[in-house]
Amino acid sequence: MSKKVEQVKTLIIGSGPAGYTAAIYAARADLKPVLYTGMEPGGQLTTTTEVDNFPGYPEGIDGPTMMIQLQQQAERFGTDVRIGMVTAVELSKELGGIHKVTVDNDKIIEAHTVIISTGATAKYLNIPSEQRLRGGGVSACAVCDGFFYKGQDVAIVGGGDTAAEEASYLANICNKVTMLIRKDYMRASKAMQHRVNSLPNLEVRYNTQVDEVLGEQVVEGLRMVNNQTNEKEEIAITGLFIAIGHKPNTDIFKGQIDMDETGYILTKGKSTKTNLPGVFACGDAQDKEYRQAVTAAGTGCMAALDAERYLATVESPEEVA
Repeated sequence: MSKKVEQVKTLIIGSGPAGYTAAIYAARADLKPVLYTGMEPGGQLTTTTEVDNFPGYPEGIDGPTMMIQLQQQAERFGTDVRIGMVTAVELSKELGGIHKVTVDNDKIIEAHTVIISTGATAKYLNIPSEQRLRGGGVSACAVCDGFFYKGQDVAIVGGGDTAAEEASYLANICNKVTMLIRKDYMRASKAMQHRVNSLPNLEVRYNTQVDEVLGEQVVEGLRMVNNQTNEKEEIAITGLFIAIGHKPNTDIFKGQIDMDETGYILTKGKSTKTNLPGVFACGDAQDKEYRQAVTAAGTGCMAALDAERYLATVESPEEVA
């Protein structure tokens, strides 16, 4: 049985701040965007209770509400938002070529432009108490959520540059920061190690891992275990930050789009252009440096503008309904 085929000007894959902002701009430019939400409509922000650092919300807003409002704004300008998962892609290498995207193994979308905004997924320890308290004191973004723990005692897990940077950030606003590193050395650069070691309220625990996060509704403490001696110790904390990396959700594009060794899509210069004409990437799928909602939204705007300019250069884009 042949699959259903639909032609569109602009297909947006992913529904976080980047995808919805791209949709707003694309719809206003009459690109008639179709957006597929993926398995996690709204992206990582739907797991965030409070967003206090996105411009325009003086009292803050919870992540799920913010994503609903972004979707409503995109739909107001004509974006066709659909629940669905992209299961295969066949991207053209030709200028003006048609990109074929399969959704839910059932339908083929033929698109003149594709905007990839599939985001990234934070890596967690995957222990039950940690997962239960996500949003109740367990976070994967100190810059996003650290403010809520100002003057309090917190812990952070990780030993790379990101962990060291976030630990330094937390040390500036928290009473005490305990940094847990499972190995006997820190992977962070020497400069970052010096910064961490110079902070009087930051304690580094080597060969130490999380045994259990304590608390029923919110984080109240942490039980640590020394992986050399098996000795366990409990400390009182109100926040636990996991900084062991992110995985971009880009596996489906491997072999067709240029990526770095981790899987982040490579874009050209200050644009959102990929190595393929008519294919653009925005948000955390291509940004491993900042990973903020506002920067993702900014690159979503850029992707829509890049797509609009691209369509203006190819023949008869108006023929696509």
